[in-house]
Amino acid sequence: MNKRSALLLLCIVLVCGMSPWFATSAVLSDMAREGGFGPVRQALLTSAVQAGFVIGAVASALLGLSDRFDPRRVMACAALMNAAATAALFVVPLGSDQAIGLRMLAGAGFAGLYPPGMKIAVGWSQRDRGFLVGLLVGALTLGSALPYLFAWAGGTEWRGVVGAATVASVLAAMGSFLLRLGPHHARAAVFSARSIGLMWSDPRIRSATGGYLGHMWELYAMWGWIGAAAAAGYAKRLPNEQAHSMAAMTAFMAIALGALLCAPAGRLADRIGKARVSAWAMLGSGSMAIAVALTFGGPVWLSFLLILIWGALVTPDSAQFSAMIADAAPPELAGSLMTMQTALGFALTVFTVQATPILAGWLGWPVALASMAVGPALGIAALRPLLGR
Repeated sequence: MNKRSALLLLCIVLVCGMSPWFATSAVLSDMAREGGFGPVRQALLTSAVQAGFVIGAVASALLGLSDRFDPRRVMACAALMNAAATAALFVVPLGSDQAIGLRMLAGAGFAGLYPPGMKIAVGWSQRDRGFLVGLLVGALTLGSALPYLFAWAGGTEWRGVVGAATVASVLAAMGSFLLRLGPHHARAAVFSARSIGLMWSDPRIRSATGGYLGHMWELYAMWGWIGAAAAAGYAKRLPNEQAHSMAAMTAFMAIALGALLCAPAGRLADRIGKARVSAWAMLGSGSMAIAVALTFGGPVWLSFLLILIWGALVTPDSAQFSAMIADAAPPELAGSLMTMQTALGFALTVFTVQATPILAGWLGWPVALASMAVGPALGIAALRPLLGR
């Protein structure tokens, strides 16, 4: 299996494996109506995934799973666990503590898919890592968007979406066994948790991580709630059912557009600098967050267009923060350091995902949307040392 075939298969595995991430977010209104639970429980179903990912990622980084063990087997086990946790939503009460626990378990499983996938990707080359990780994050993003497409196709009925995500996760587990490792894949015979200290002691890794935290402040709050925000805005101009259907398609298209730009952004980053491309992307996405807030409830075509531009700009820099870590870290520790970086970023998203609908309830969706621009501003500031290189 050559490099191109190996990376194509890896991307397919990631698209399928990440599809359960927003399996409940995409059909939250339907689940809430049937289960009779309120906004706090709705937010917990989404933020529990983030919290589970943090727990799984920290454990993975401290144990060195991506560096000590075959990442293909780690991915297969994680995908099977996610399939089981997603399917179990059919048999527990909607919005219950058990359902929230299952979403947290799935979140932990994603930590066994995304970071090991990055480890495999960077093992195929040392010269175009911006492109390779961009390709991978594009696949991850497309997979995350799939539940919104399922929701649009199935009329936002939750059982079809959850079932489709379960099947996709099983396919990811099967595909993981067919993956191949690249010539630059490095494995650590013995892993020391003290190596995680490079996150703070190495100035390049520290700056990249700071930029990533700013990026993550915005990313998952936007992904998780843009469907609900769009539906609320569209409902001021359209019938309620039409507004929700169009919002599901808007969310899918916005996230998918970001996926399509990840690989081209990676090519550009390999040529002119990963930090520079990341800063440009955050400047654009932060500006769009404010623009979408200012036009909330206005003409549907304008809100739709601005949300698509926002979705296109909010994602492409994500890969570059991981690629910066891969460039700066010792090869045998790259997997664990990338995992720890993602753990810190997702720990922040637990707060932003949970706080966004609460802030929207208090002050309205325009304020909640505009607040997402804070992250890109802080992220650009953190990248300044790298921008000066």
